[in-house]
Amino acid sequence: MPGGRHFPQIHGFPDRFLVGSPGVNSQKAYAAAGVDIDLGNSLKSTLPALLASTHRKEVLGKVGGFGGLFALDLKKHRQPILVSSVDGVGTKLKLAFAMDRHDTIGEDLVNHCVNDIAVLGAEPLFFLDYLGTGTLKPHVFTEIIKGFARGCAANRCALVGGETAQMPGFYQPGEYDVSGTIVGVVEKSRMLVGQKTVKAGDLILGIGSSGLHTNGYSLGRKIFFETLGLKPKSKVAELGGTIGDALLAVHVSYGPLIQGLLKKFNPAGKSGAPSRPGAIKALAHITGGGFVDNIPRVLPAKCDAVVLKGSWEMPPIFQIIRDRGGVDEAELYQVFNMGIGMTVVVDADRADDVLRSIRAAKHPAWIIGQITKGTGVCRVD
Repeated sequence: MPGGRHFPQIHGFPDRFLVGSPGVNSQKAYAAAGVDIDLGNSLKSTLPALLASTHRKEVLGKVGGFGGLFALDLKKHRQPILVSSVDGVGTKLKLAFAMDRHDTIGEDLVNHCVNDIAVLGAEPLFFLDYLGTGTLKPHVFTEIIKGFARGCAANRCALVGGETAQMPGFYQPGEYDVSGTIVGVVEKSRMLVGQKTVKAGDLILGIGSSGLHTNGYSLGRKIFFETLGLKPKSKVAELGGTIGDALLAVHVSYGPLIQGLLKKFNPAGKSGAPSRPGAIKALAHITGGGFVDNIPRVLPAKCDAVVLKGSWEMPPIFQIIRDRGGVDEAELYQVFNMGIGMTVVVDADRADDVLRSIRAAKHPAWIIGQITKGTGVCRVD
């Protein structure tokens, strides 16, 4: 697509859509058509400095190759399993456009992807991003990339490549879309497979979210901006600021926390396999589908998860949605995270120890439910 970024120009063929030999005049004609290669190259030249904080020793080559290179350290793993995920941030982007604030979107995307592979016990290795826009605006580009870099650095994940596509006429003025792909690794014997380990009697811990994270924004925007008649910059007393700021709160990364918990409560023996049955049985990232659709992904066919309303401190933004949104309460728990961004199924005898460790890491957490005999569903009672 026109306007390549981390990889040279348009995947190495910057003028493949032009007739005749590329030159100064043809590039100016391309710019007049809406694709400014010179601007793209100028912005690309700033990437090494922006991405320096995300570097890992396993990364080979420099920014600008046709592909990102990463040398997996095989000395650390006996049976490495690569874990990958791809995602976007949905209509949360509408808030970024409305607030003209673009520094959090990249971080949201990295954290979302990190959490998706963390539930399997995977350590993130590297990340690639995609940015599509009609007109490339330098300050927007820089803010988004800074967000990607900040998220990758915090999660010890290398940002090894990406693509920026300039597609005039395809997007509304001032709008863009982003997506990202992450690759991580986990030792096969230490991979979390809840269907094999979860049993009736286990407890469910919930780790607090920062807000809507990156899901439910189509309904959330309808509630706040249509039903309640607010504007993005409307101040809401319960939120201590504007509704726009609350909706742009960065998606929490649970990756470093989970790696620490697994090291402590599911330690590896000399063979690389767990030295004893781990206290942590399964994890579920509460994203699109809420509790109802995400927790069953890690349940055995003959077990249910029962989540108890009122067992955690619900953030004010969800209290407003619940009390004033006009949506059936049961549906809310299938759309939003309602203040719980990650659930952890743990052995009941060690639940208090795990809970204390989560809180010691400065994450709010509660015992929010239990595993019972059933048919593989999640109930919110």
